[in-house]
Amino acid sequence: MNASKGLLVTLLAWLTLGCTPAAKIMTFEMPQAPRENRLVWPDPPAPARIVYIGDLIGENNFISAADDVKSGFRSFLEVLAGVGLDEPEPKVLRRPQSGVTGPDGRIYVTDVGSSAVFVFDEAQGTMDIWYSLTDKVNYVAPTGIALAPEGRLLVADSELGEVFVLDSQSGELQSRFGAGVLKRPTGVVVAPEYQLVFVADTRAHDVKVFDFDGNLIDSIGQQGDGVGEFNAPVYMSYRDGKLFIADVLNARVQVVGIEGRVFNVIGERGLYVGNLTRPKGVALDSDGNLYVVESYYDHLLVFNQQGRLLLPIGGPGFSSGRFYLPSGVWTDARDRIYVADMMNGRISIFQYLGNPG
Repeated sequence: MNASKGLLVTLLAWLTLGCTPAAKIMTFEMPQAPRENRLVWPDPPAPARIVYIGDLIGENNFISAADDVKSGFRSFLEVLAGVGLDEPEPKVLRRPQSGVTGPDGRIYVTDVGSSAVFVFDEAQGTMDIWYSLTDKVNYVAPTGIALAPEGRLLVADSELGEVFVLDSQSGELQSRFGAGVLKRPTGVVVAPEYQLVFVADTRAHDVKVFDFDGNLIDSIGQQGDGVGEFNAPVYMSYRDGKLFIADVLNARVQVVGIEGRVFNVIGERGLYVGNLTRPKGVALDSDGNLYVVESYYDHLLVFNQQGRLLLPIGGPGFSSGRFYLPSGVWTDARDRIYVADMMNGRISIFQYLGNPG
C-alpha cells in the first residue's frame, strides 16, 4: 500500500469510527408508507376511523440530517482509497411478540427471535436491546410485558417460567416471581388500583393472580370449553376491573372480572372475516373498542364491547397494513394501535381517529 492510499484509508477509518455520533430522530415514516397515500379504514368514501402510520423495525427507524452527508463522504473516500468498508448489519426485530408504551412514550417490545426486549425511545432518539437479566441469566422467550407503578416493568418469559420485575429505565432486574408455580406464562397485566398482577398461564389453562410482592393469591378458570373455562389462554388486556382474555384454542375472548365472574364472551369459531380461529393479542382504545389479533387469518379485528364486529383490518401479506402470523396488540395514551406482526419482523402502527361503530 502506497503512502497516499494508506493515508486515505486511515482518514476514512478515523471519520467512520472516531467521530461522535450525530443525534438521531426516531421516525415511523417508512418508505412503504408515503404520507400522501395513507391506508385508512374503512375504505373511502366512508369517513376514516383508523389510519396506518408506519412500522417499527429497529435501527432503520433512526435517521439524522448528517446521515446522507456522511454516507456520501464515505463513498467518496472509499473510491479514492480503492477499498470498500463493510457496514454492520442493522439490529432489527426478528419475531416480536407483544409490547407496551410508557407514559413517557418509550416503547418496549418483547422479541423471542432475539431473546430480548427492545426499547425504543422517541424523545431521546435511541434504541436499546436488553438481552440479559443478570450476569448469568439471559432471556429465552420473553412474551408478555406490562408496566407497573413506581417505574417498574414486568416481563413474562414463557420458557424460563417466571415473571421478571425490571427498572423500566435501565432494565435492571429488581425481583422475580412464579418459579415452580407458572408452567408457561404468556400474557401479563397489572391492576394497580387493586395491587394485583394477572398472568395467563397457557399450559396450565388458567389465569394466576399475584400480589405486588409476587405471592400467588388466587387463580381464575380451569381447562375446558365452558364459560369461565380456558383452553390455552395467552395475551390479556385490563381495564376498570375487567380482564379481556384471549382464549386461543376455544377461539374466543372472555371478559372476566378480577374475582372470576364472566361478563361477556366475544367471537366464535368460523371461516369468515370476523370469526376467530387463533385469537392472540387483545387491547382497548379510549372509546372502549376491542382490538383482537386473529393470528391464523392475519387480521386485526375491531369489536365493540357487546361483541359486534366493527372493522376488519389487514389480511395476509407482506406490504403495509398486512400481516403474517401477528401476535400481540396494544394501545397508548394517544390512541395509537401497535400490532406485533411477528413473522414480518415489525410492529405495525395505526392511529385511531374516532368511533367506527
